[in-house]
Amino acid sequence: MISLALLGPVPAEQSAENRRAADAGHAMPDAGENVIDAGSCTCRGIPLKGRVKVVSAFPDFKIKAVTAFPDIRVQTVTSHPDACGKWQFVDAFPDFTVQYVDAFPDFTVQFVEHFPGTK
Repeated sequence: MISLALLGPVPAEQSAENRRAADAGHAMPDAGENVIDAGSCTCRGIPLKGRVKVVSAFPDFKIKAVTAFPDIRVQTVTSHPDACGKWQFVDAFPDFTVQYVDAFPDFTVQFVEHFPGTK
């Protein structure tokens, strides 16, 4: 069992969930913090462009499809997914994986025909 004293002091304003994540060695974003870095179009260091595979378990990202106020706008393409928000859905050799969820997504996406990318 790991002693919390070895991990150092935990600020009082930190939530119980964040303390559990810190104890496990994982960083949790604060409530309301956008996990997408709009400048580099990345999430947790992974570029949000390229070949994407939809999985039912152990995804890189959990996403929720919305029709308004997305974190990122996604354009589905059949080739050359080389810009922010351009995704090519594949069955093999993905750049990253996603799982569709209804609650607690890592970020929200809106599928668009034109102008993909972050806000």
